[in-house]
Amino acid sequence: MTPDELRVVGFLEPRRAQSLLDELPGGEGIWVDDVSASADPDQALLQATRLNEAAPGLVRSLMDDEAARRRLCALLGGSRWLGDYVIAAPSRASAINEDPGNPLEALLASVGASLCPTGAYVAAPGAHVDDLRAAYRRVLLSLAADDLVCECPESLMPSVSVRISDLVDAALEAALALARRDIDPGGDVPFAIIAMGKTGARELNYVSDVDVVYVAESGANRDERDALEIATRLAAATASACSGPGTEAPLWTVDANLRPEGRNGALVRTIDSYQQYWDKWAQTWEFQALVKARSCAGDKALGAAFEDAAQPYVWSVAARDGFVEASRAMRRRVEDNISRSHASRELKLGRGGLRDVEFTVQLLQLVHGRTDAFLRVRSTLEAIEALGEGGYIARSDAAQLASCYRFLRTVEHRTQLPRMRRTHLIPDKESEMRVLGRAMGVRRYLDAASIRGAIDEVRDCVRALHEDVFYRPIVAATASLSEDEIALHTEGARDRLAAIGYCDPAGALTHIAALTQGTSRRATIQRHLLPVFIAWLANGADPDMGLLNFRILSEDIGDSHWYLALLRDSGVAAHRLMTMLPNSRWIAEALAKRPEAVAWLDDDDELAPRQRDRLQREVSALIDRHEDSGEAAARVRAVRTRELTRCAMNDLLGGIDPRGSAIADATDAALLGAVAIAEREEASRWGSPRARVVLVAMGRYGGRECSYASDADVIALHEAADGFSQADAAASATAIVNRVKKLLGSATSQLGIAVDLDLRPEGKSGPMSKTVESHREYARRWGAAWERQAAVRARVIGEGALADRASELFEEIAYAAVSESELRDIRLLKARIENERLPRGIEPARHVKLGPGGLSDVEWTIQLIQMRAGRDNAGLRTQSTTGAIEAACEAGLLVAPDALTLLRSWELATRIRAANVLATGRMSGVKLDVLPRDSAELRALAAILGYRSDGLNALEEDWLRAARKARDVMERIFWEQQ
Repeated sequence: MTPDELRVVGFLEPRRAQSLLDELPGGEGIWVDDVSASADPDQALLQATRLNEAAPGLVRSLMDDEAARRRLCALLGGSRWLGDYVIAAPSRASAINEDPGNPLEALLASVGASLCPTGAYVAAPGAHVDDLRAAYRRVLLSLAADDLVCECPESLMPSVSVRISDLVDAALEAALALARRDIDPGGDVPFAIIAMGKTGARELNYVSDVDVVYVAESGANRDERDALEIATRLAAATASACSGPGTEAPLWTVDANLRPEGRNGALVRTIDSYQQYWDKWAQTWEFQALVKARSCAGDKALGAAFEDAAQPYVWSVAARDGFVEASRAMRRRVEDNISRSHASRELKLGRGGLRDVEFTVQLLQLVHGRTDAFLRVRSTLEAIEALGEGGYIARSDAAQLASCYRFLRTVEHRTQLPRMRRTHLIPDKESEMRVLGRAMGVRRYLDAASIRGAIDEVRDCVRALHEDVFYRPIVAATASLSEDEIALHTEGARDRLAAIGYCDPAGALTHIAALTQGTSRRATIQRHLLPVFIAWLANGADPDMGLLNFRILSEDIGDSHWYLALLRDSGVAAHRLMTMLPNSRWIAEALAKRPEAVAWLDDDDELAPRQRDRLQREVSALIDRHEDSGEAAARVRAVRTRELTRCAMNDLLGGIDPRGSAIADATDAALLGAVAIAEREEASRWGSPRARVVLVAMGRYGGRECSYASDADVIALHEAADGFSQADAAASATAIVNRVKKLLGSATSQLGIAVDLDLRPEGKSGPMSKTVESHREYARRWGAAWERQAAVRARVIGEGALADRASELFEEIAYAAVSESELRDIRLLKARIENERLPRGIEPARHVKLGPGGLSDVEWTIQLIQMRAGRDNAGLRTQSTTGAIEAACEAGLLVAPDALTLLRSWELATRIRAANVLATGRMSGVKLDVLPRDSAELRALAAILGYRSDGLNALEEDWLRAARKARDVMERIFWEQQ
């Protein structure tokens, strides 16, 4: 392979790699694939060469064993320390490809341990700590190789941590056997080692401090004092065997500082002594530490007795005064004590790190585990699963939290493996970040930037989930208040509500009282749920509005059995409802008219937009079932209103999709239905249809890009039915179009559609409908440049021969050659729009439609490109703005950076317009196209668009930046290109 080819497969020093590959038996053809698949190919190759120098026969034997060769290369490229360990004694390499079997059996065998009459393990006379440590690392070599060859290490992480933890348990048992041989060979003193923290949860890293506490009891021939003295010596000797002097390097530090009174306390206690301490002096955090306590070595019966004794203390700690506040304060202290220089790199303790996950999960376990035994598990991942299954957090949140936790733990493993050093810092060197990324997945993370971006994304996700869940119990005190306390002693509740964001705490208390008063089933359920709901509402832009909306909704449908069941049983639906109500007036009004839509929140499929064909079939069936035109039209409008409500809920929960077509699809179905009703009326009036009518969607509607407040801009075309004159057909077509406008625009409880035909030939003074031929003649003789431009967005609604001819007509109009005079007219018109149409008193920079870099700039720019090049490039003949930009980029008419700039501005402007409607509930007015300055309106807008509570400035900056860049592109392309 050439140096360039070697660089492509991962070598940073390809010329040196060529030389080293030649030194290995079999050369490049044998080794390059396996070496380049490792985390650090250069290191793996150098280490393989060193191993070849130390044991050429060993390396030569790998030529015909692909699996063994791959495992060796993965280990050498993933861990310099383990590679050096193998090279120092090449016989150790065999362990990489051996099944180590049960680690407990292997490590006990390494010290020749046997059971004494009391059932304790005692080591053989000649055994040494070095035997234990060597056996430990033989098992570790195989384990690390399994991990490093895995293509998806996150999926393997839980089992890797369990295997490491089991290996540590085995090492402690074997170390205790060595200690017993020298101190208590008869096993007279019952002694157990209790694993704490990650050790107890079987979540250890490759290099972790092993947190333990020790427990002993007086034996048959020993009093308590003697027994504790012997047990203390056993504990010290056990720790020394793992981390004291020896020819083999220490394994890890055994840390007993979680014992009562910490470093100042007795190293070993009896169970009675522990209980006395827990009863009198233990702090809240000490009980939290016992959540993961597990007997891991020594006397099993004694260890089990310790676990049983600790359980009542663990699962009653949440009832202590100030428990939630103490937990939050502890998390803050941990975060505040991080060195500023390391804060952004701190994977364990920093924002969005492992501690955010662990503190969040443990808090929920302790709060709800008092009554739910399923939450009483040690493992973080098991606890996350149990919380999700129990409905304490949304299943989607649980899956996301578990995924993030597995990812972060895997990154932690990969940062420790290279030097087998205890660290939780993300590397700061580009070269080390590159190696980390490749260790996480050679194909997924090719460079430092990609893995850094993935880590940042996961940490942001973890932090958001942590803030949402961990701080939710802020309202626990309000939840514990009785009805009398809420009604008569409201100062504490008022302060708490104000602290979490309610601007009118007194009003909020009024709503709370109205929702919870009485002894009805509804009041009982709402008393139980409201504390959580209040907290969820506080995360929104306007908690007071959200609580009022919830009260109105509950008073309307609170007695419906499904509604109560949904609130009680579905954490997902309730959370989603509380997410929408404080951010959107539009959805509150929509749910008041269609409260059954709340049930959709429990089912992702119900929230998903309906396909256009499905909607059209539904509308057609409704029309067939209702002969009365008014009733049929009401049903048609109801379908569209329902779909707009569904779309709004989806946008509010999942983020506004600027390319979504759900509103346009629902409008299509409604227009087709209205045309069918009107044609049925005409046919009934005259005995048979006199004309066939087709509507052509224009503007943003034509591009299937309309928003909640968009009019339906259309042009009508018709043809005469057999046996009828053109005059009869024109009269019927006009009647049909006017009837469509009336059917869809009627004032009802359902959202109407403003059908706008002002873009038709000759505008308001022109006929309501033309034939295809007369429209073509008009375009040829009198059509203006802007009408040609409008034809770019023309999309025929419906199917059939007339629709096909209409599509051909508008494509013909739009994509004829553009003359210099037409180009000049288009530019003059754009200049007039900029000068004349911007509303007075509106800051141009904040107008997302007509302002600099707004929708108009982007759309006119790409439409001009379409008109000039669409005749020769079929890909440009699309009504979609985003589709046209992408097609222009593919055709080389836009460079990629310019295309991306236009897309970003257009998409953000589209999202802002939609969010303005959802936030305010307004369906008309100039403000819908404006990024507001009012902080309350901006806060709601930011919340809907996915910005955090402190993201108001970020939203403004994002828009102004995107618009400025889009305007620069528009200036270069629209005005300057010839």
